[in-house]
Amino acid sequence: FQNEDIKSILGTILQENGVTEWSPLFSEPHPVREFCVQYSETDYDFLARMAAEEGIFFYEEHAQTSDDQSLVLCDTVRFLPEAFEIPWNPNTRTEVSTPCISQFRHSAQIRPSSVTGKDYTFKRPGWAGRFEHQGEHQDYQRTQYEVFDYPGRFKDGHGQNFARWQMEGWRNNAEVAQGKSRSPAIWPGRRIQLTEHPQASLNREWQVVSSDLHGSQPQAAAGRSGSGTTLDNHFTVIPADRTWRPRPLPKPSVDGPQSAVVTGPAGEEIFCDEHGRVRVKFNWDRYNPANQDSSCWIRVAQAWAGPGFGNLAIPRVGQEVIVDFLNGDPDQPIIMGRTYHQENRSPGSLPGTKTQMTIRSKTYKGSGFNELMFDDATGKERVYIHAQKNMNTEVLHNRTTDVTNNHAETIGNNQVIAVTNNQIQTIGVNQIQNVGVNQVEKVGSNQVIKVGTNQIETVGLLRALNVGVVYQTTVGAIMNTSVAMMQSSQVGLHKSLMVGMGYSVNVGNKVTFSVGKTRSDNAGQTAIYSAGEHLELRCGKARLVMTKDGKIFLNGTKIDLEGAESVNGDALTINWNCGATETVPDAPKDDSPEPKMPDMREF
Repeated sequence: FQNEDIKSILGTILQENGVTEWSPLFSEPHPVREFCVQYSETDYDFLARMAAEEGIFFYEEHAQTSDDQSLVLCDTVRFLPEAFEIPWNPNTRTEVSTPCISQFRHSAQIRPSSVTGKDYTFKRPGWAGRFEHQGEHQDYQRTQYEVFDYPGRFKDGHGQNFARWQMEGWRNNAEVAQGKSRSPAIWPGRRIQLTEHPQASLNREWQVVSSDLHGSQPQAAAGRSGSGTTLDNHFTVIPADRTWRPRPLPKPSVDGPQSAVVTGPAGEEIFCDEHGRVRVKFNWDRYNPANQDSSCWIRVAQAWAGPGFGNLAIPRVGQEVIVDFLNGDPDQPIIMGRTYHQENRSPGSLPGTKTQMTIRSKTYKGSGFNELMFDDATGKERVYIHAQKNMNTEVLHNRTTDVTNNHAETIGNNQVIAVTNNQIQTIGVNQIQNVGVNQVEKVGSNQVIKVGTNQIETVGLLRALNVGVVYQTTVGAIMNTSVAMMQSSQVGLHKSLMVGMGYSVNVGNKVTFSVGKTRSDNAGQTAIYSAGEHLELRCGKARLVMTKDGKIFLNGTKIDLEGAESVNGDALTINWNCGATETVPDAPKDDSPEPKMPDMREF
């Protein structure tokens, strides 16, 4: 039974047994029960136990003028019919015409004096869950006889009613009277008013709790004679100012764990509530289909459970689980484990993978999985981690990874490494770094590269170096720069070249210097300009040409010669103003193409 109150539960049992005429007379609160199981008990035992838990008594009510009868379930004496008077008359030898009571014996028994019920609910773990009720009418006994009931089978304040009903049940015969009468009207569910008893305190209202009728009619048998019809009613009553309730009855206990299958709505793989509870279908359940209503929500034991931390694995629909019961109570199932079966096999392929310990999940409504596997095969020990999509690792302080042999890492797409402060990379022997297309390296402040012996850098096509302010290269001994085709250098302002000893420039074809304003060559001792065929100096209309055959041509609009001491000349012949001057030869024509240097700033 799920989410039904006692009226609904008992009504189902009565209807299944053909009891259609019954009346519930309830004034006490009887909350809905989340889960209630009839386990290893007859229908009557279940009905009687449930009624006792809820403080309900029942009796048969007979019609006065017909054979009709009905069952009445009641939780207070106030609903019983009004009491009828019946006198005390111990003289049974005299024929009496009115009903009377011939025997009436009043007694009291020592019974429990108080009940303390205690229980626990995971929804309110700090809740005391304790209720006490002190018995009434304890004039004839001590008040030290306590009944402590755990579990009390309550999860809220309704436990106070449970404690009271139990107390009244334990004391339902603390004060009783047994009597005898010839009246069949003294019947359970009725109240009587005893009169004319010599002990005045007994002349009061009583509630009938049991009745045992014995009768005989000898003359009804053929050929027999004797006394007339007789009827004896041996009954038990209690004072009518209190409600008789049945004693608590023992609840069947489940002997051990059971297997069940996790259930949920059609098409759903994971079905749980906010507490991680699931629903199951027990193998003995003949009534409920395997769906989201197969059982109550059942808690699942986890390997570790703390406030906001621990282990969590929700059993999925269709998985077989092992269900135990708290204190053996069939109404309080709890899942303690899970098992594989023929259609729900374990990861791997046993017994071939018997050395593997695996934690493998399954993609929700998919075929993927995440996995952590430990393989303990001798000589092949390994740890395997599989992430179906993303994998995030968060370390709040330090992380150390030690690989004693090789480490291979393959990334299919991109990799981003962000280091907030410093990064140190130490390589004992060699490092090879291959970049398929482009590589960009950015250093926010300084960069120092130290090479102990040699460094070789090979660029297949272009190489560009941009320095914002200062660029300095220091070579301890020898530096050699080799350019296969062209080399271009652009300096925005000034360029200075300092050579400690010798400086040699060797050009295979030609050299061109272009100076915007001034060029100055200064030799501390000797300056030699040499040309194999033709040497020429030009300035506007003035020319000085020297050729390899020893001729010197000086041409200008005006030539001034001044010697502070002397001007000397020596020649076999001097021709002056006679038209004997030769035409100044031009430099040999150079047809080699002018090289076009690429602008490196474009790269």
